[in-house]
Amino acid sequence: MNIERPQERLFRGDGGTYDDSVLLPEPPPWRRPRLDGEAAQRPYLIGEKQVEVVNAALRLRRPLLVTGAPGTGKSSLAHAVAAELGLGPVLVWPVNTRATLTDALYRYDAIGRLRAEERGTNDIGSFMRLGPLGTALATLHEGRPRLLLIDELDKSDLDLPNDLLFVLEEGEFTVPELARLSEGQAEVAVHVQGSQEKVRVRHGTIRCEDFPFVVITSNGEREFPAAFLRRCIRLELPEPGPDQLEGIVRAHFAEDLQQLETLWPRVQELIRSFTQRRSLGGLATDQLLHAVHLLQQGVQPEAEHLREAVLRELSHGGGR
Repeated sequence: MNIERPQERLFRGDGGTYDDSVLLPEPPPWRRPRLDGEAAQRPYLIGEKQVEVVNAALRLRRPLLVTGAPGTGKSSLAHAVAAELGLGPVLVWPVNTRATLTDALYRYDAIGRLRAEERGTNDIGSFMRLGPLGTALATLHEGRPRLLLIDELDKSDLDLPNDLLFVLEEGEFTVPELARLSEGQAEVAVHVQGSQEKVRVRHGTIRCEDFPFVVITSNGEREFPAAFLRRCIRLELPEPGPDQLEGIVRAHFAEDLQQLETLWPRVQELIRSFTQRRSLGGLATDQLLHAVHLLQQGVQPEAEHLREAVLRELSHGGGR
């Protein structure tokens, strides 16, 4: 790893020209792009009680509704489960106020198909792609169920949680555009999300072979309907304490523990400062990891201007 020496600057901000002797240091492990199809391998640590709740949801094959303050690792939990259990790349549905159930199930390019028909082709499957929820129901990963992350459901339209109930409970859905086809076109191959794979759909209906494991995150910005909550296993992620934060830091910097040990008194001071500032307005664990990475590279994250940039409370600038 190219370690930045103390006080060495990458960007000088003095109007100078490009200097090819300045080497860019490697990014933190969690900021390195993954290869196609590669599952996340970022270390993830939670308490024993939380692990038991996750396992209950896995055994019951019920959606896991994860709540907690921003930065407690709600979304990361889904990637950790998928990596540890070999469920393949996580299928992610990031929810916003415009999200609809249909978007998560499939997308149909009606205009593209119309133009193709004008050219004499009529393969409707080429103009259809399953969304993250549709793919989770229609596919397996090496014989195992897929993992679907429905991220920040509390940002959705009020009706979306109820719209999800039938699909999550029954594990099936119908594509009207395919259901209307003639008997001679009863079986259609459609694309899935995240790969070149196609699945065959008969009579417009997709049924899962095995229920996917669904992780739903919420920042607690709204209440969900009782019928929806009844079908979920609920997990509240607490903010990690100092001892757990030390374990998280050691896990994320396992490749450089020897160097980290020489800096450990300063790392502990960062952890103390982090926990104190977190009580004022909320901080995400990622922010502590960023500060430790800068410290490891010879930067002084304790300096006031960097502390305000890297360890700024989420209540002052928003955050997930």
